[in-house]
Amino acid sequence: MTGRNGRSPAPCPDAVEDELRLAAVRDTGLSARPDAGMDRFARLVKDVLDVPAALVALVTADRQILPGLAGTHAPWARERSLAAPLALCGEVVHGGLPVVVDRAGAGAAPPAPRDGTDRASGDPVALAPEVQAYAGVPLTDRAGRVLGALCALDNRPRAWSDRELSLLAELAAACGAELRLRIAAHRREVVHRDEAAARTRADGQARRSESALARSELLLRAADALADTTGLAEVGRQVHDLVTLVLRPVHVRVMVAGGGVLRRLTHGSEQPDRHGVPLDEERPMTRAARENRVVTVAGTDEVATVYGRRAADDHRALGLDTVVCVPLPGQDGPLGVLVMGWDRPYEVDDPERAVLAALAGYTARAVERALFVENRVDVARQMQEAMLTDLPPVTGLRTAALYRPAADIDMVGGDWYDLYRLPSAAQGGEDAEGAATVAATIGDITGHDMRAATLMGQVRSMLRQADLDHPGTGPAHVVSAFEHANRALRLGCSGTLVHAHLRPCPPPDDGSWELSWTNAGHPPPLLVTADGTVEQLTDHGALMHPGIGVRERDAHRRTLPPGALLLLYTDGLVEHRGGDLDVAIDRAGRFLAARRGEPLPALLAELVDEVAGEAADDDIALLALRVPVARE
Repeated sequence: MTGRNGRSPAPCPDAVEDELRLAAVRDTGLSARPDAGMDRFARLVKDVLDVPAALVALVTADRQILPGLAGTHAPWARERSLAAPLALCGEVVHGGLPVVVDRAGAGAAPPAPRDGTDRASGDPVALAPEVQAYAGVPLTDRAGRVLGALCALDNRPRAWSDRELSLLAELAAACGAELRLRIAAHRREVVHRDEAAARTRADGQARRSESALARSELLLRAADALADTTGLAEVGRQVHDLVTLVLRPVHVRVMVAGGGVLRRLTHGSEQPDRHGVPLDEERPMTRAARENRVVTVAGTDEVATVYGRRAADDHRALGLDTVVCVPLPGQDGPLGVLVMGWDRPYEVDDPERAVLAALAGYTARAVERALFVENRVDVARQMQEAMLTDLPPVTGLRTAALYRPAADIDMVGGDWYDLYRLPSAAQGGEDAEGAATVAATIGDITGHDMRAATLMGQVRSMLRQADLDHPGTGPAHVVSAFEHANRALRLGCSGTLVHAHLRPCPPPDDGSWELSWTNAGHPPPLLVTADGTVEQLTDHGALMHPGIGVRERDAHRRTLPPGALLLLYTDGLVEHRGGDLDVAIDRAGRFLAARRGEPLPALLAELVDEVAGEAADDDIALLALRVPVARE
């Protein structure tokens, strides 16, 4: 087996080196139990590389432990330990290089490495049918000894892109840095116990040790706090809190470069920075970004001499004496600058410079990750909202829809609504009574990511196609046709929905509509009649899932008299953390009954505010249809 760079693995370390490696593994303090920090790194690999499973694996003398794990349910995952090291992870440890299995041969027992050898035949992970691709990057101690691997696993053959492997390597660098900090902290504690008496005899030395400990704790806290951030505002808040707690500056800003300017990350109640500081303007922070070096200024006079009166005025207005600007390292130059200011003279010694450089590295990785996540979320939201088209006018019905995204900007889901004319209306325009037959859908695809939003668009289009290809068959047949396609095409789509057909009742009826619907595991539609009676349409079947063999779905019918109001909704309206689902559905029904005569757009907005609140946990989609009374 070869590494990613094509070189042969280095020979196995001798006994002394191996003992030093094992001692470093022990000093991490990690064992065959879940560790919150390591689990976070595994989750990051899983989310950023979009793989089903990821591991932080450490190899001991007689076993492999998995303190970090995300997204897998294999037996060895439950135990967090294997009696013998995994072959692929062992190759990473003993070869000292990344190991990448791009694809598994069709029908092969274990996935074959890139050089074609069967080195993974004893690997429990490789033998598992759900693992068909592997990428592992070494995790090293300060001396370069490989303690284990940060691994990405896929249940389908795949070709790992250079960017994916680069992201995995960057995450491995951050994970390795945290391991080294834990080793250093453990060894420092041992030394501190042995030298406690000596430190008490030398107050000056004790103060220096306390300062060093505070700096080490800063890095330990930074590795933990910044490893799980996904938003730019959260990065700014975490860095502000960490630096303020340990170094005591009165001014902290994380500035991010983009479009030729530096903009600060806001946190708390601060207003967004709309303008920023041009990179070509002479300021300590811009010089740090342009020249990629730490810049320190002390006193207003020095600022005025070096950077001009305008910079000195800003310095004075902030009440600062010493300012330190540390660049945030990126692949193509600094991503931005970490700015810290003290209202007194402050000296940054060499150890503190090293700490600030490490902190800047953690911050840069967090900024990169947040920018990556925000870009993916923006794309998914734009795609999702583009598919939520305007409702067509329907003679004889009043209609309205509302979509409100979750309060968490990092979430994007598969909620949708739809309303469209059925084939009879498309062919003939309107029926003899002047009203078209229409289909209405509300649905929620499982997940809160780009895949969920993409699948939502496919499901929405496929349901429309099924309705057009099967005219006159009813909503149950249409949903069953979609489910057949979902299984046959292996889309892997799961979720819930209500699909309904509405047709005006024939003369001499007084304007009522006939509702026919099928429910695939979705919350019950709410029906409010003209006299304020609320009914939950609870008839339903199993949710949509490619692994569930569903027979032909059942259709249910109900007549909607004039004045009736039908609400279709997704679970974001009624399902809240710590709340009771049935209570929330009842509350929504009572609210609709009390305000059933209001215009539908305003009614839906007020309903969401009343039942879900402004900070909803999940996306919300609503579709309301009202049969007007004669005077409307």
